[in-house]
Formats: sequence, C-alpha cells, structure tokens
Amino acid sequence: MTAVDVFELVLGPITCHAWNGDRTQVAVSPNNNDVHIYKKTGATWEVAHVLKEHGSRVTGIDWAPKSNRLVTCGADRNAYVWTYEEKDKKWIPVLVLLRINRAATCCKWSPQENKFAVGSGARLVSICYFEEEQNWWVSKHIKKPIRSTVLSVDWHPNNILVACGCADFKARVFSAYVKDVEGKPEATAWGKKMTFGNLMAEFSNGGGGWVHDVSFSGSGNKLAWVGHDCSISVINAAHDNNLVTVKSGFRPFVSCTWVTENSLVVAGHDCWPALYNHDDHDKLTFINKLNISSKKAGGGAMSAMDKFRHMDKKATTSAVKTELDSTHQNTITSMTIHSGTRANVTKFVTSGVDGRLVVWSIKSLESAIAGLKFQ
Repeated sequence: MTAVDVFELVLGPITCHAWNGDRTQVAVSPNNNDVHIYKKTGATWEVAHVLKEHGSRVTGIDWAPKSNRLVTCGADRNAYVWTYEEKDKKWIPVLVLLRINRAATCCKWSPQENKFAVGSGARLVSICYFEEEQNWWVSKHIKKPIRSTVLSVDWHPNNILVACGCADFKARVFSAYVKDVEGKPEATAWGKKMTFGNLMAEFSNGGGGWVHDVSFSGSGNKLAWVGHDCSISVINAAHDNNLVTVKSGFRPFVSCTWVTENSLVVAGHDCWPALYNHDDHDKLTFINKLNISSKKAGGGAMSAMDKFRHMDKKATTSAVKTELDSTHQNTITSMTIHSGTRANVTKFVTSGVDGRLVVWSIKSLESAIAGLKFQ
C-alpha cells in the first residue's frame, strides 16, 4: 500500500468535499454553485451526479454516513438537505429555513444526524433540525457573543455541544441542545448548564488571526483550532481548560483534525499536512511534515497527455516543470476522515486549490517517513 493515493478530479480548485458512509462516493464543490458527486469505477473516479440548486458558490458540504443525506450551504444564504431517491436515481433537495442575511460559510451534521450546524457571515450559527409537524427543516440561532463571520463548526461526540471558529479571533463552545429532538444531556468536562445557546467556553490564542477551523478530539475533552496568524491552539477541558498555543513558523493552516486522542493533523497554505502531538501534560509539539515528494506520489516522466494537461492548468505554452516537491501543488482547503474515528484514524483525505483529492494512509506514512509515529 502506498502512503498516498492521488486523484486529479477537477482542473480548478476544490472548495470542500465530503464522503458517503462506505467511501465509494465523494461529493466536491469545484469552486462554483454546483456539487459534483463522484463514484469510483475501478481505479478512477467518474461524475455520477451534478447537484444544481444553489445560486452562488457552494461553501460547505457534509454527508451523513448513516442516513445518506447530504447537506450543502452556499454564498446564496441558503442550505439544502439532499435525499437520494432510488426509484428515480436522482438527488432531491429540500430548502432549509436558515433565516440569515449573509452568506453561509460552513455546515456539519451532528453525530446522531438529527440536526446540523451552519455557520454564516451573519455572525451566528444556525442549528437546524427537522420539524415533524411542519414537515420541513427549521433553525434556531446562536448569536451572542459572536462578533464576526463564523468560519468553521464542529460537534462534540455527545451531540449537544458545538464549537465554532470565528473571524473575531476566537473559538467558542456553545450548547446546541434542542429538546424537541433529543433527551436531557448529561454534564461534561465543559460544564453542566446546557440550555440552548449557552456559552460553555470562549478562547483566544492572544494573537490576531481569525480562526479557520476547529476540531474536537475523540473523547470531546480537547478542542483544537488553527488561526491565520500561523498558530495552532489546543484547550483541554479535563485539565481546567488549560490552553496551549504555538506559532508554527509555517504559512497559515486552514484545516485541522484529530487522528488519535493526542495526535493532531493540520494543513493549509504550505501545501502539505503536518503532525502535532498534544501530550498528557498539555504540551503541544511539532512532530513532522507529512510530505511525500511529488515524484513519489505522481512520479516519473510525463506522457503527451500529461504535458498538455500541465500546460492547460498552468496556462503556459511550454512543458516546463514548475511543480512543488509535495503531493499537493497548492493550498489545502479541506481535510476529512476516510477510515476510523478521531480516536483512531487509519486514513484521512485532503483536497485543495490544485484540484487534487489525496488519500493519506497513516500506517504507510509511518513506514515512509523515518521516525514518524502517531501516538
């Protein structure tokens, strides 16, 4: 097994992507108002469906693995829940009542898939759930004390707490308890009071970088976020909200996810993922770049077709190579888990401005990079 599997899906950027439950299909936003659903045929990915409902660029996609429902949001201030009709072989959209006056920026299903969160430029998080009596998707708003655009959201494993990263330089944890769809929640390390919209915690790394992404660990006791000031921060609720922040020395990271309880993978403008370790003493340490040479990943001499494709993508008239020595050739825009859970991930996936979708095998990375260990 190779450390990375590289798939050239589109010529332009990939804004975001999401996988179905059995990982046989992937939905991507090719930086426009469409959503392309690819299905794997042999060793290649082919477009099986194109979802056309948004009026502006799609900014977020998430695919519920159990119910097989897609949620998408876009700059047109709308979100849609898509359900696949087996009889007609097509996806049917249902509009969600977001009630926002600015672009939606991100969306994510809760672990139990009975609600989802949508961040927006309206300085709020919409918690959306299905209203049985009215037979549509409705939303409740979490507003205060958010002061700027919500750039990312993530759910705690208990299905109640939601974290958001904002352009006001802060990461926050709120209660998203909706009594109409779930039972009374139990206390967690983040607190006991869980009425809807209650601010459980608010953090700043002390710098001036808007928060690109947030991620709960598998236990839910740790929250990580990455900022545009090149910082990586981790808070440990089980240790009296002990906060640790490091400045990476690299270009800003825009995505992060836990792959074990102590191992955090981040990625962004430097075109490769990086591994950090947060130990039991709340020390955050850079471990290594997860960088596989482009020669190893894509390898060898270019065929005539590859030369033409290279010239087309680079808008040049010659086949001069300008490739970076990394698997991705431009900014990594999103990262998702392919196999396993956040407590023990075996594969994760990145997509980027280069139009590539890259599947990374953790076990193979440990073999390919000397001294690398995911703890």
